[in-house]
Amino acid sequence: MRHITLSVTLILALAAPLAAQQQPGAGGGPSEEQLASATAEVPRLVELFRLRAGMTVADVGAGFGAWTIGFAEAVGPTGRVYSSDIGEEQLASLRQTMTSRGLTNVTVVEAGERSTNLPAGCCDAILIRDVYHHLTAPGDITRGFAAALKPGGRLIVIDFLPRPNTDVPEGVPANRGGHGVPSDVVVAEVTAAGLRHVISDPQWSGTAQRPASLFLALFEK
Repeated sequence: MRHITLSVTLILALAAPLAAQQQPGAGGGPSEEQLASATAEVPRLVELFRLRAGMTVADVGAGFGAWTIGFAEAVGPTGRVYSSDIGEEQLASLRQTMTSRGLTNVTVVEAGERSTNLPAGCCDAILIRDVYHHLTAPGDITRGFAAALKPGGRLIVIDFLPRPNTDVPEGVPANRGGHGVPSDVVVAEVTAAGLRHVISDPQWSGTAQRPASLFLALFEK
């Protein structure tokens, strides 16, 4: 029984940081932990995306908007950020947060299960962070990413490897092998949509609280 107890403890320990990343802060917007993670990660992402003032970036599955805020500041008032999510709570929070912060360069987009709902050829960069493993129609979504990117535009996927002894979320392809997604599956699916795999970082971590299995994969159109 001891090994079962240890396995459950390990799963809970790994899941706790992710759960905290997906919960709103006290005021309904991004939490302090989310803002701290975004502060740590956005400068590195800006460098990988080669973002400059005036460019357009999409934060897909933006949650409560911490990374959207960082990107809005990075591209400046002449740039544009599409901040998308599928959940009503998240969409309402995103609209309220961007309004309260005066970020007029952010457009909130309601995404669908099979569509990004991003305009064609709109983006210099797209981030999908801690969301890819929940995609029920990854082929449709990755083709949507390819369509939304400008020539030379970049897509970054940040996600985690399948957790030990966990189930694949309902509706998600069975080849994930658990709650999470193998990095080679991400590469195969995104390249099948027509994007070129540039680099992967198997040890991506913005903060010390993030699990070591978090990875980054960068693609280019």
